[in-house]
Amino acid sequence: MKGFNAVFCGLLAVAIVGCEKPTPDNPSPQSNPAAESAASESAQAWLALVDGGNFGQSWDDAATLFRSAITKADWEKSVRAVRTPLGKVIPRKIKSRQSATVLPGAPDGEYVVIQYDTAFAAKANAIETITPMRDKDGKWRVSGYYIK
Repeated sequence: MKGFNAVFCGLLAVAIVGCEKPTPDNPSPQSNPAAESAASESAQAWLALVDGGNFGQSWDDAATLFRSAITKADWEKSVRAVRTPLGKVIPRKIKSRQSATVLPGAPDGEYVVIQYDTAFAAKANAIETITPMRDKDGKWRVSGYYIK
């Protein structure tokens, strides 16, 4: 699995690795429990598609930003190459979630960066970072996904 991290690093330019940090322009990251809850529900539904091998449907259900960053065929090929060897998800537990409006490499918007402690059948300790965003139609959809 030598190229494991590299595949997902290059997979999406919008993949977010970590939560929003204070900056001079944005001194304190915001907490928005309602957004975090809605985004978490969206993330869980999307992860269920990926966990079930429904990679094409996961692309269809992703945010406009995600779909503009990678073609459906390239997503299916890349995620299949990375996720299939990992095997079944054993437990997945939310480690953190943080609302954000500014993220590196992504346009300003409403995001929630969610990190999960995840164990797969073939990888005992992984951190999945999934970043739902409020899409143009107001629905929360996944805009970035990364496994470390």
